[in-house]
Amino acid sequence: MLKILKYLKKSSISVVAIVLLLMVQALCDISLPDYTSKIVNIGIQQGGIENAVPEVIKEDDLKKLMIFIDANKQSQVKDYYHLIKYKDTESDSYKKNIDKYPALKNENLYVLKDIDKDELKDLNELLSKSEMALLTIENNKNQDNKIKESILKSFPIELSVKMKDKSLIEIMEYLPKEKTNAIKKEIMKKIEKMPDSIIEQSAIIYVNKEYKSIGIDMDRLQNKSILKSGTQMIAIAILSMFVTIIVTFLAAKVAAKLGKTLRTDVYEKVMSFSNEEMKKYSTASLITRSTNDIQQIQVMMVMILRFIFYAPMMAVMGIFKVVNTNVSMTWIIGVAVLFIVFLLSILFTFVMPKFKLVQKLVDRLNLVSREIITGIMPIRAFSNQEYEEKRFEEANRNLTKVNIFVNRIMSFMMPSMILVMNLIGILIVYKGTYSIDSGTMQVGDMMAFIQYTMQIIMSFLVIAMMSVMIPRASVSASRICEIIETNPTIKDSLDIKTFNPDKKGVVEFKNVSFKYPDAEEEVLSDISFIANPGETTAFIGSTGSGKSTLVNLIPRFFDATKGQILVDGTDIRDVKQFELREKIGYVPQKGILFTGTIASNLRYGNRNATDDEIKEAADIAQASEFINSKPEGVEFKIAQGGTNVSGGQKQRLSIARAIAKNPEIYIFDDSFSALDLKTDAALRKELKRKTSESTVLIVAQRISTILHAEQIIVLDEGKIIGKGTHEELLKTCEIYKQIALSQLSKEELGNE
Repeated sequence: MLKILKYLKKSSISVVAIVLLLMVQALCDISLPDYTSKIVNIGIQQGGIENAVPEVIKEDDLKKLMIFIDANKQSQVKDYYHLIKYKDTESDSYKKNIDKYPALKNENLYVLKDIDKDELKDLNELLSKSEMALLTIENNKNQDNKIKESILKSFPIELSVKMKDKSLIEIMEYLPKEKTNAIKKEIMKKIEKMPDSIIEQSAIIYVNKEYKSIGIDMDRLQNKSILKSGTQMIAIAILSMFVTIIVTFLAAKVAAKLGKTLRTDVYEKVMSFSNEEMKKYSTASLITRSTNDIQQIQVMMVMILRFIFYAPMMAVMGIFKVVNTNVSMTWIIGVAVLFIVFLLSILFTFVMPKFKLVQKLVDRLNLVSREIITGIMPIRAFSNQEYEEKRFEEANRNLTKVNIFVNRIMSFMMPSMILVMNLIGILIVYKGTYSIDSGTMQVGDMMAFIQYTMQIIMSFLVIAMMSVMIPRASVSASRICEIIETNPTIKDSLDIKTFNPDKKGVVEFKNVSFKYPDAEEEVLSDISFIANPGETTAFIGSTGSGKSTLVNLIPRFFDATKGQILVDGTDIRDVKQFELREKIGYVPQKGILFTGTIASNLRYGNRNATDDEIKEAADIAQASEFINSKPEGVEFKIAQGGTNVSGGQKQRLSIARAIAKNPEIYIFDDSFSALDLKTDAALRKELKRKTSESTVLIVAQRISTILHAEQIIVLDEGKIIGKGTHEELLKTCEIYKQIALSQLSKEELGNE
């Protein structure tokens, strides 16, 4: 898979953009639970009050708070506030705040100045415990009365009667400093033992009471807080949505570009394959690799770009947030991850070996399907439909069984993961209720903890899914790389030479031998001859004598294992394959046509051929009659594989295609076998006129096709056993004579 990733260099900018955008998306998604917590904790439970620092407080109430603040810190607290006196009705501060704080008409108020986050944090710490102390005294009447009684006993009777109806805080103002500090120390000692969350919540209750006494609209304050957090939450969600859309678009674009590049590279590599490589990789396998395998990689690449960076970010950020929310419940995350790892280990054990098998079975199914479709006529002719159906059914059944097994195991994973998530959610609620009851956690924090946990579990789930899918894509990637990294046995020389114009059209074999890779015996042995321009060189021999193999060496479909093949006086291995093949007009044994029109097929070797040249080629190939019989003429549509024309018509069009190219060298590999004798004779007569300056090489089975060739080469078991004209070979080559007599009578041979 890593080898495939190098193809992403062309899309590096997009990949970097995706990573950066995923960071933005992760930050957005991980921040949403915070806002849920704010809405519940601050907006609903705390009535919109964010901290223990009141924005406005009565002068008398601030004095009470100062009792529980160290003397050296009291001036610092006052510095954070601005005093507005109710009698200063003409001051700007009074006019500015009278509408907001109705209590200003009768009370002096301290209004909070603009302070930064650090100052707000310091002030919150200073005030929260003092507010808790005041609230404790106000709420705990029994303890308050006991302290009052003990204090009043120490007062003179007159003062004791006077202070009887006063509050404990008011009474403490008359006490000596040492006595006040002792009472304060006793109260603060109890507060110090309380959890921070309880202190903060109690301080919030105090601030709430203070705001109500000042006349602040608490419903409006609460709604404002909820709307603020909700609006921010919606904005972040919308931003996350847009980032997700952009990331998905870029990921799809990068994956599509990768797929295009891989298909191009595979196609170009396959085009460079010789027959040896084509035999190594079946056609069905090459098609599967070019389509299904690349599609697997393309889909996987979208998943990688979309989730492989995002999931770890979310997992790390989620764990960080969970630790900050409540450390005591982080073990729940560990339990969830262990369950996921356990489930995945089961999946990997059973599923992973099957992924490699799936692609091989797809190859097999494609191979069987291709063979059945292309061989439908002989299948019907031999009434073997039932046998082929069984072959297809077997291949289809094997693939289906493996796919069903894989899908069953995979379908088990998602419900299992959902079950784990739900059980973890229940466990968090169960443990969270105890924390809420003890005051160490708020409801909003528990809700945020659940969301963070779900995000972490989902991140691990995505990572798990990717770890299951990547090996399958890796199988496809290795199959693609196998094609791309295959070195063709036939390739251009590093020292390119040019053709000799003085020997234009001359084809020469010098002691050429050839054997197929891994074969023990040679197919051709010590072949030597020269084919000159303006002459026809024919090859004849029994089946398997090496005729087609010999002519296939000229365009370098194979390379000779020994000896040299010269074209225009230059070894064909020293020139570019493209330039060599540009000189050749090749007609294979089996006429092959391409989807399109007759005209597009005839122009296949010469895109610039004029209509007159196309017509001339069709005339020479004896194809004009059936072309003209079509209403569309040369624009008649050819079906895939030329299935809508006969074998003879297909062969004549293949011959016309080579003629339209007007090459230096013509190679006809048994290309006249589907023609009747009359058409064969007429075609050869016209062809002789057209190729008067070209070199013609003909592989034939029929003596009548090569009777008038200037040079006939007789092959037997890969060796030349006869060379000469028809008349010469009848006298000197017994095998040629036997072939001739098997096809023509002595009288016909004499007449010829």
